[in-house]
Amino acid sequence: MTAVTRLGAGPAGRLGLGARRTRPGGASYNPDVPEHLPEVTPQLVREDLTEEQLQAFLRAPQVAVDTETLGLHPLRDRLCVVQVCDRAGRVVLVQVPREQLTRPGPATDRAPRLKRLLEEPAVLKVLHFARFDLAALKHNLGIDVAPIYCTRTASKLIRTYTERHGLRDLALELLDIEMDKSVRHTDWASLDLTPEQVRYAAADVTLLLTLMDRLNVMLEREERRALADECFRVIATLVRLDLLGYEDLFIH
Repeated sequence: MTAVTRLGAGPAGRLGLGARRTRPGGASYNPDVPEHLPEVTPQLVREDLTEEQLQAFLRAPQVAVDTETLGLHPLRDRLCVVQVCDRAGRVVLVQVPREQLTRPGPATDRAPRLKRLLEEPAVLKVLHFARFDLAALKHNLGIDVAPIYCTRTASKLIRTYTERHGLRDLALELLDIEMDKSVRHTDWASLDLTPEQVRYAAADVTLLLTLMDRLNVMLEREERRALADECFRVIATLVRLDLLGYEDLFIH
């Protein structure tokens, strides 16, 4: 059975995931009480979800998913952590040791419970810049993630008044939460993650489901929701092309 480690910071071991900020001319918010989002107690497991975690996530209509890797090149920089969160505030960080990826056998056998969840048709997987995460999961664990919703793609479709579509930008505008990205570029391959890394990894997935809700309101208002769904379906094909080494296939 997969061992589970619970990590947290703050009262009762829970993580405060974001800080409200004071905007020019706006109201002052309490930085210690991020509104809209629950505090969470992340669970850390190695190699795969436990059966209990899998069954809990399979009961959710949507789960948020994120990954941490050694770098930004999926064929070179291996997968290190997979984060999953549901609306109940259940957050699991699956650490992926190097030896898990180098064992003999097909990649599809490396994390069977995680694969079961991420390929389940009845559970929508919500990601930010899904193209990168899907490539990492496919290349390292043989997982074909579907169905998906990409908050970055949705943002580009509806927030045409800005060129800022990062997760931090979305959280600030749509949730009034300022994210701490100071540990983004750190060693995620370490099996001893720091409290700051755990907080960062948990914050990313905890925000995604609420951001999807806000973006959907905007997409539906401008009658672009169906177009967004079409774009999400294209991402899997783009991932296949990326992993095969194709670049700018549709550019003249």
